[in-house]
Amino acid sequence: MNTEISGHTGLLCLLGSPVAHSLSPAMHNAACQALGLDYVYLAFDVAEQEMPKAVDGLRTMGARGWNITYPGKNIMCKLADKLSPASEISGACNTIVNDHGVLTAYTTDGIGFMRAVKEKGINILGEKMTLLGAGGAASAILIQAALDGVREIDVFSRHSSFYPRVEEIAATLMKRTACKILVHDYEDPEVLRQSITESRILVNGTSVGMAPNVDASIIKDTSMFHRGLFVFDVIYNPMETRLLREAREAGCETANGLYMLLYQGAASFKLWTGREMPVDSIKAKYFHRF
Repeated sequence: MNTEISGHTGLLCLLGSPVAHSLSPAMHNAACQALGLDYVYLAFDVAEQEMPKAVDGLRTMGARGWNITYPGKNIMCKLADKLSPASEISGACNTIVNDHGVLTAYTTDGIGFMRAVKEKGINILGEKMTLLGAGGAASAILIQAALDGVREIDVFSRHSSFYPRVEEIAATLMKRTACKILVHDYEDPEVLRQSITESRILVNGTSVGMAPNVDASIIKDTSMFHRGLFVFDVIYNPMETRLLREAREAGCETANGLYMLLYQGAASFKLWTGREMPVDSIKAKYFHRF
């Protein structure tokens, strides 16, 4: 963002509810300022039922693009004109690019996850993953991991409304990629143990362990952890969940979801601007306190 907003300043924004806590405006405005790009990024609290009206307004005003957070990721896909492969498979998106009134939906959460894992020096391509959860974050991770070349993924989910949908996603991915995907009921601990034993990475894609419920962990039996296992938790509040603490104490390498957040934003930024977000300066300015 330039220090002065002019009649030429382009609009980028975040839609969802609630959004007041989001780091996205700080990240994107700092990136635009660092690169001398004439955009401003704002956050708008928009309920799901109001999304169609908001999108009509943004399209009419020529906004370059926007992010979408809860609860609008699914309805936004239906409002878009085109879908990326990941958004088509998942039926959800977190990024819209507006090209002269044509809206294309993308999901960058999985991209952010894969980049965060790679930055830790962990190579999961050609390896097996155990993924806990079947909601929005977990589905985005599942899709991108399969598209990028993870060899095998075991998904564990309770029988909720997400279960049939993740089975559909798994079937689609196995038709389109070489990844073997099995969906399991989380209530079978021995199947989970075997999966973790065979995996290079264990990912918690659920909200179990998020503040204020910091004493909870989705893994009840810590003997499932083994050296050589990398444990990733999408949660970053608290910075070290009980899952990550117990995995670290068992000798596992660990990471939280903070840089997944940064890198999904960086992917959106590049889609809008064609430029790489200066992530090192963003980390130094906004992520050092975490």
